Amino acid sequence: MSAAEIRERFQRFFEERGHTRVPSAPILASDDPTLLFVNSGMAPFKRVLTGEEKRDYVRAVDSQLCLRVAGKHNDFEEVGRTPRHQTLFEMLGNWSFGDYFKREAIHWHWQLLTEEFAIDADRLAATVYTDDNEAYAVWSDEIGLPADRIVRWGNISTGDEKNFWRMGDTGPCGPCSEIHYDRGAHLSEGPECIPDHSEHCPRWLEVGNLVFMQFARAADGSLTPLPMQSVDTGTGLERLASVIQDVDSNYRTDLFVPIIDRLAQFIGHDPGTVASERFSYQVVADHSRAMTFLLAEGVKPSNEGPGYVLRRIVRRAVRHGRLLGIRGPFLRETSAVVIDLMGDAFPHVAERREDILDAIGAEEEKFARTLEAGSARVDELVAAGEAISGADAFRLHDTFGFPIDLTVEIAAERGVAVDRAGFDAAMAEQRDRSRGAKRVGFTMNAEIAAMRSEFIGYPNETSADDLRVLAVVPGAVVLDRTPFYAEGGGQIGDRGELIGVNGRLRVEDAQRAGDAIVHLGELAGSLAVGDAVRAEVDERRRWGAARNHTGTHLLHRALRDMLGEQAKQSGSWVGPEGLRFDFPAQAATPREALREVERLVNAQIRRNAAVRPEMMKMEDAQALGADMFFGEKYLPESVRVVQIDGYSKELCGGTHVAATGQIGQFVITGESSIGAGLRRIEAVTGEAATEFVADRMEALRSTAGLLGEREENVPKRVEALLARLREAEKAAKAPSASTKRLDAAAALHGAQDAGGAKVVIQTFADADANALRELADDLRGMTGRFVAVLGGASDGKPSLLVAASRDLAAEGFDSGSIVRDAAPIIGGGGGGRPDLAQAGGRDASRLDEALREAGRLALEALKRIESA
Repeated sequence: MSAAEIRERFQRFFEERGHTRVPSAPILASDDPTLLFVNSGMAPFKRVLTGEEKRDYVRAVDSQLCLRVAGKHNDFEEVGRTPRHQTLFEMLGNWSFGDYFKREAIHWHWQLLTEEFAIDADRLAATVYTDDNEAYAVWSDEIGLPADRIVRWGNISTGDEKNFWRMGDTGPCGPCSEIHYDRGAHLSEGPECIPDHSEHCPRWLEVGNLVFMQFARAADGSLTPLPMQSVDTGTGLERLASVIQDVDSNYRTDLFVPIIDRLAQFIGHDPGTVASERFSYQVVADHSRAMTFLLAEGVKPSNEGPGYVLRRIVRRAVRHGRLLGIRGPFLRETSAVVIDLMGDAFPHVAERREDILDAIGAEEEKFARTLEAGSARVDELVAAGEAISGADAFRLHDTFGFPIDLTVEIAAERGVAVDRAGFDAAMAEQRDRSRGAKRVGFTMNAEIAAMRSEFIGYPNETSADDLRVLAVVPGAVVLDRTPFYAEGGGQIGDRGELIGVNGRLRVEDAQRAGDAIVHLGELAGSLAVGDAVRAEVDERRRWGAARNHTGTHLLHRALRDMLGEQAKQSGSWVGPEGLRFDFPAQAATPREALREVERLVNAQIRRNAAVRPEMMKMEDAQALGADMFFGEKYLPESVRVVQIDGYSKELCGGTHVAATGQIGQFVITGESSIGAGLRRIEAVTGEAATEFVADRMEALRSTAGLLGEREENVPKRVEALLARLREAEKAAKAPSASTKRLDAAAALHGAQDAGGAKVVIQTFADADANALRELADDLRGMTGRFVAVLGGASDGKPSLLVAASRDLAAEGFDSGSIVRDAAPIIGGGGGGRPDLAQAGGRDASRLDEALREAGRLALEALKRIESA
């Protein structure tokens, strides 16, 4: 049974029992200030379980994508070393919010495992919390599980919290009941090897955890029954697949095997080599999944936040690719397999295929340029002493882009420690320097995140009285109600003032913290909790943002009408001065298309169409055909749809004009690339658009005056001048020798015969890597069995190339290994495929020596093939 079928049958099983299927929430935990990524199946339902949020269902089932690479739940270092750990995994879960409880949860999971998935009941065991007699009785008396396969475990009074789950130091908590699969007595590691929460013994594999939230925990540790008892279950898809597919590792399931097989095929490794290098293979396979899904959610490699985690993942994968002998780019290959495997279950991944692959290729190429130099520096540090200092580790990060965990991993392989505390101190110092100029010094806390502010700024209300202060912290105030729009949906936060009897806050920004709207700025005088204040939003600024936000909706629709539905919004910024709109595209948008997009938007403005925001259920919005964006959080029972009559429908929480005519005018000011596979359009509206056009007209008049031409003749005059300039430049340049195509016929004329093949071993003056590769391609088209060992130097940089006909490569000739052995002679490195490999270096004076060594190795390889 495939993992895809397991995922579907799990969800269908619970749907048939009254559960609502809920799609996986985004991995980025954008609405939870305590998390960077969703790291458990529970995370997206936390506010429902605490009673802070209501859904229109009381039973749910899902397959939630989770990422564990940071914080308390961090599996990054274990990935690849064990058969059970991954950074990215899927948590299958069923949920009850005040509906069924222990009995149904246990019975259904037993039925699911033993009947739906036909797992041998005699190989299953259960654990329960020590004094959870209710769960024990269900397992013993109703399921009929023998006493020797039910283990009582945990005692919170002594600090042993096995089989007891809690959301935090206080709040909802309750006992757990885990289900473990017996992988065989031969894996037992002694009498202590019993089903428990520790997973130290390889004999037992947890395939389900049923959490029964029935208590509220107070600060003193006392427990009181909750008014709403809930069930939270989690079953790792990868682990369940390993049981059903009868393999001893998650990495041997069909979720990983195709990735590993493609990598082995790309490198040319046989099964024995794959087995001996399994650690690196598993790292690359796991990290390929994680990076693919992060990029699918719009995360871009950077030096902080989610982008830094993505960069760490890509760079660790590249390093393990090097350990496997790969010298060129390869992660596009493995990521493409991930998309093929997961695209049906997670369509947003398939939709962004080219964007993902291009971004991976760009980051891989960027790191490859510094990996060799950085690795050499690590080697020097390892050789110099017993530990790498924090300062040296920081320089590796700062100069070579080496994430600290990569430095730690390389050092550990050589038995050398790294001063992690010193590194952290250096990083903190750098952050303090770079962020010292921040406008507002507000630190969000859990207490504020638990508050709730009502936004009363629709449709475009900019003032209100008798608002109550809920919290005052340095640099920030929270109110019970506010007309200030908090940054979200691409629209920036409002500015203005909060005015009280004893003080006023000059609001420089408004941000969301959970359900609270936080007003950030400088406080003059004092405000206290309970004070009444008046709010005054900068009306001109709000109006500009509203005008540009409606303009963004018009641009989105017009762009998709022109370029196709694939031109979906992947990011935006809306402010009072203008707007930016990001969308996936592999090439620049033609100028004619931009002009037509601009015309379409202005036609809608002249139509003065009504703009109608409306609250409705998600299912009604979907039936209406409203556009929605992956990565945004939508509540099924209540979403806001902004409709522009007869033209556009989008889910949106921003502020808008009442009719499109109020936008005035729309002008595109620029279109550019912002990364691999992503384009950005910038535009202005209203008075800013009028001023932009006036400025450009004045620039055109000035240019016409300088050229002595009428304004309408300026383009032709400039084209004529540029043509003359190009001709002059062309005449000034003599043809470069490196641009001439090397003579393949002459090279073949001087070839020797060896092992039934034509062998060309030759050095060319003023020939770069491209010229050598072109010559190898020409030779491939002109002869049958051949080997070419070619060298050249251009601008003092030596290049080495080994190529072979594909039949020789199939018989065991390996150009890549020859290049790797010869490249160090010229102070470089390289690699490639069995039929074509290249290397660059720094020492051109030893190129002939490198060519002789590569030629010797090639002739030896041919001799072995001939005698085989």
